[in-house]
Amino acid sequence: MLLYVHVPFCRRKCRYCAFYSVPVDSGDALRLWADAVEAQLRRRAEELGHPAVETVFFGGGTPSLVPPSVMGRLLDTVAECFALDGGAEISMEANPESVDADRAAGFRAAGVNRMSLGVQALDDALLAAVGRVHDKKDALSAFRALRRAKFDNIGLDFIWALPGETLESWKAQLAEAAALEPEHFSCYGLTLEEGTPLYQARHTLVLPGENEAAAMYEEGGALLESAGYAQYEISNFSRPGRRCRHNEGYWLGREYLGVGPSAVSFLCGRRISQPADLNTWLASVKENREAGTVEELSFGERMEELVMLRLRMTDGLDTAEYRRATGRDFVADNQGLIEELKWRGMARLEGGRFALTRRGMLVSNAVIEQCFERIPQQPETTA
Repeated sequence: MLLYVHVPFCRRKCRYCAFYSVPVDSGDALRLWADAVEAQLRRRAEELGHPAVETVFFGGGTPSLVPPSVMGRLLDTVAECFALDGGAEISMEANPESVDADRAAGFRAAGVNRMSLGVQALDDALLAAVGRVHDKKDALSAFRALRRAKFDNIGLDFIWALPGETLESWKAQLAEAAALEPEHFSCYGLTLEEGTPLYQARHTLVLPGENEAAAMYEEGGALLESAGYAQYEISNFSRPGRRCRHNEGYWLGREYLGVGPSAVSFLCGRRISQPADLNTWLASVKENREAGTVEELSFGERMEELVMLRLRMTDGLDTAEYRRATGRDFVADNQGLIEELKWRGMARLEGGRFALTRRGMLVSNAVIEQCFERIPQQPETTA
């Protein structure tokens, strides 16, 4: 099982961010959050029979705002309540402005062994445009602090197609970042989410055009591959053996437990969402009651997720797995679409796997929607 812990605190909300977070205060809210996370971990472990946990991921928000001593206490609770694998991947998201030498060393001593650093850009004007607190100097300093603290598994997170960004600027930033030799890259295209300041200002933004944005994705991916990073998912690249095991578990359909406000769990075919409000969540934990929502996924919905998640990955969809699950032949059902995508260089069908190429991943949503039309709502009996 995978374990996710949501840290809802940020110094300041970025202009593009739609994730649940609140401003960090003098410490009372953080203390209450940590106590409630510990209580929820203990209760969930008891309810689930103290299952084995292979990966732990602290996401946010800005988990690096949590004091290392508190992070260590929470990880001690995880080890006490769950069967924590000795080689577990324990990841934490961090923002550069909240990582210095002491905190980096503290997080490493607490048990964190993989760090995901939210660089987003190596250009101060671009960082300011999207409301990031840090600058380029902070990002480089934080990376070096993590290396000095003996972190040998660091991922750098970037956003491409930012307001005012060009193809050449994007490639120059990637090349500079690759020269640092991190173990992993996550590169996401900017999405203007409703309710965010960037969405409100969308008519005044100077964004890369569709063709330039597509070139950023394709040429940026090629640059990373030439630097030794293999693409394994739409937005993720890694050195050999350094894929993010936690996120890969999501894409492979593994069960996961989510703890904290707005966290989501997927257990026994059910999606369980915690309240996306700190005070509501705190009250529910204190009163030992459920305050979130539970969604029972139908067979068709589970199969749609199988197709969607597998087609995000470069390994693609195992058509034999699909047949076992549905009783249907994915290739026969989607023959016309598959042939057209292959002809356009957007997909490949090899060794019983159907996968999108990097060019095909640019239109993955449209491809997946067409596949959904042929997914059965009930399993069919195979001959």
